Amino acid sequence: MQPMRYLVALVAAAAVTFGLFYLMYELIANPGGMKKHAGEPVSIRFGQVKVDETIKQKDRRIPKKPPPPKNPPPPPKMAVQNVQKQVMNMPTPNMPKLNVPMGGSGPYLGPMGGGNMNQDGDVIPVVRIPPMYPRRAAIAKIEGWVKLEFTITETGSVEDVKVVESKPPRIFDREAVRALYKWKFKPRIEDGVPMRRRATQTIDFKLEGDG
Repeated sequence: MQPMRYLVALVAAAAVTFGLFYLMYELIANPGGMKKHAGEPVSIRFGQVKVDETIKQKDRRIPKKPPPPKNPPPPPKMAVQNVQKQVMNMPTPNMPKLNVPMGGSGPYLGPMGGGNMNQDGDVIPVVRIPPMYPRRAAIAKIEGWVKLEFTITETGSVEDVKVVESKPPRIFDREAVRALYKWKFKPRIEDGVPMRRRATQTIDFKLEGDG
């Protein structure tokens, strides 16, 4: 079987080689033979191309504005409606007359617990701030008073407060001084001009329910 295969392969190779040589021979010996079926050649003519030598330029000038009208039209007339104002007569309230005595820069508050008005009767307090009751004295149910000397300014404020006497000593002094600095008094007026003056004031410290 082996020699038979070699023989068949050798015959096929020889046939292919012969065919290739024959094809090459035909191409060399008859070069125009392949052109029989190509048809007639197409002729192409190259002529001169005409170029338009005129150059077109665009007009880029700004157009002129149209002239304004000689007589502008008048504005349209607006119809304005006449509005009549209505005046309402408000009733006058009948306010009762209040007879409140005034003193200094505010109303006179009248007698108030915590101050003794027996001394310096012309010293009129306008605003009173009650003092804080010391916690230790309240727990021990201690009562007392503090006599103070101070200056009333032209505006009625208080300056330069000093303790003259207190009972019991030093228990109520601090709270009395703090409270008096917040008071306002009616200043003394002489010839229509407010004047500074020294005054005294006694502040009582009493527990509630002790009369």
